[in-house]
Amino acid sequence: MTAAEIKYIKSLKEKKFRDSSGLFVVEGEKMVAEALASDFKVRQVIRVEDVGENTMSRISGLTSPPPVLAVVEQKRSHCAELAEGLCLALDSVRDPGNMGTIIRLADWFGVKTIYCSDDCVEVYNPKVVQASMGSVFRINIVVCDLLQLCSRFKDAGRKIYGTFLDGSNIYQSNLEDNALIVMGNESNGISLAVRNQVDARVLIPSFGGSKAESLNVGVATAVVLSEFRRR
Repeated sequence: MTAAEIKYIKSLKEKKFRDSSGLFVVEGEKMVAEALASDFKVRQVIRVEDVGENTMSRISGLTSPPPVLAVVEQKRSHCAELAEGLCLALDSVRDPGNMGTIIRLADWFGVKTIYCSDDCVEVYNPKVVQASMGSVFRINIVVCDLLQLCSRFKDAGRKIYGTFLDGSNIYQSNLEDNALIVMGNESNGISLAVRNQVDARVLIPSFGGSKAESLNVGVATAVVLSEFRRR
């Protein structure tokens, strides 16, 4: 592997180079296998036995370099038609670990599409990709204007749910499965503009006199999706 190739792959750790190239890196045998099995286009597969441990250490973003990594083309999904069934909308979710976890949860609970506001953490951030554990290759992720999205859901007669600390107990609420669930920012929750579009405000209640202020957005998403799917 040439010095130029090493420099180029290393550059994909930075968002500006991922954006300009339309590429991202996945690392580890499981993740590379997931990429190869998906409909994503894999540009290059690099194995440690071919380039040596020193080179792999230089191009890897992990603490312990993996035996294999791949360079993969990004997908750009557009909000052309509304996805059917239960969908997620993420309003300013910024933490890569949370984003990756939510993508994995969507995959687990059969949610095929996630809509993200444009100020969410980038889907192809290496930490998001790793935290998704391969689910990023199976979920349709669309970056769009959430206000316009909510308007379209309303026009289609589909309900919009949001999680709030002053909402109705989710375990006692009527939940429809052809709907949109909005999950908010880690610190501020759902933005005011999007909040005004929500039809049903739901709450995950605490028990036993808990003094905890709130749940992590990834944990909250797991509870909410579990309850929707339980019905």
